[in-house]
Amino acid sequence: MFKRMLVSMVVVLGGCTARPGELPNSPWPTKEWAASSPEAEGLDSAVLDTLDAEFASGARGQITGMLVIRNGKVVMDKSYAHDFVRLFEGRDPVRGPYNYYDPDWYPFYRHGRLHTMQSVSKSVTSALIGIAIGRGELPGTDVKLMPYLAGDFRVPDADPRRNDLTLKHLLTMTSGIKWDESTVAYTDPANSCAGMEKSDDWIQFVLDQPLVAAPGATFVYNSGATELLSQVIKKVTGKQADEYAAEHLFAPLGITDTYWKRTPKGLSDTEGGLYLTARDLAKIGYLYLHDGVWDGRRLLPEGWVKASTTALVDTRPGQPRSRKYGYQWWVLPYGDGSRQAYAALGYGGQRLIVVPEHQLIAVFTGWNIYDHAELAPYDALDRVLASVKR
Repeated sequence: MFKRMLVSMVVVLGGCTARPGELPNSPWPTKEWAASSPEAEGLDSAVLDTLDAEFASGARGQITGMLVIRNGKVVMDKSYAHDFVRLFEGRDPVRGPYNYYDPDWYPFYRHGRLHTMQSVSKSVTSALIGIAIGRGELPGTDVKLMPYLAGDFRVPDADPRRNDLTLKHLLTMTSGIKWDESTVAYTDPANSCAGMEKSDDWIQFVLDQPLVAAPGATFVYNSGATELLSQVIKKVTGKQADEYAAEHLFAPLGITDTYWKRTPKGLSDTEGGLYLTARDLAKIGYLYLHDGVWDGRRLLPEGWVKASTTALVDTRPGQPRSRKYGYQWWVLPYGDGSRQAYAALGYGGQRLIVVPEHQLIAVFTGWNIYDHAELAPYDALDRVLASVKR
């Protein structure tokens, strides 16, 4: 999925994070989202209806939902039913929370309303790191990693580069740790992430991997790096990441219905274990659209949203429309490349896309792990942007 790439020069996202109060007046969706029509909010309903028809027909595979919000108001909210029990038949017969073919777990938790977020969980975890910094529980992103793990886990070698690892390296996927979840499917045991998920101690599994590059030198998509952040959160706050999120992030947003998987050692699965509804996921996007402020209360420290959604890493240098990466958020240049959206992306087709220029949020959910390709991030972005009339 993602190949190792060189870190690019920082590109500052001018205008990508509006200050509180710059968006049109709209009720804060702490309890519920306000509703409107596409036309009333400057969108072309015919464009959105065409996309809806594609999803409803099954032509795009197992898309499960599309939610579009502009100016803080829901203008389209669609869901699409699929027989995941039937689709599971003939696949891996071993049930469990890390068998992606198990319909008790995927894409909905216990066949209910909570949808797997997969790696969207990483972007939420990034927010928790920001909150911990804002609360003074972490000194910043340049703090060294290993002291937070010392004494609790075995260090497999004496590579001095481990001592150079910082939280920023984990946040930007530039840790230098040997890892491959890009060239083989997540359902393949050879996948590094799959290997971690089958292990008894996820943190030790990640630490057991050698360093193959100096921290900060190369981008390698690494879910294990995000799991290390879970251990850091637990160490500095005394709480599991899911507990910390419930108190300091979800409660202020009015998010009460969640599920977050834990590892065999009881650690929150921050790399892919979160389940939310689409409307609650959109609240995360709305928080970022307001620079980390919610209804007059600052939840994320000033500057965190800009830092998180700044293109710190070019994941595919030289390739057309290469995705960039910030602090566990993807950055998607569009138009002539000077304008940028940012996104939280997850396996199977989970997409939270925020377009600050147009005060636009789009959420797509799905489970395209069978016979159809995932909804590509740029495809999703372009289709929604095509609906903007003013």
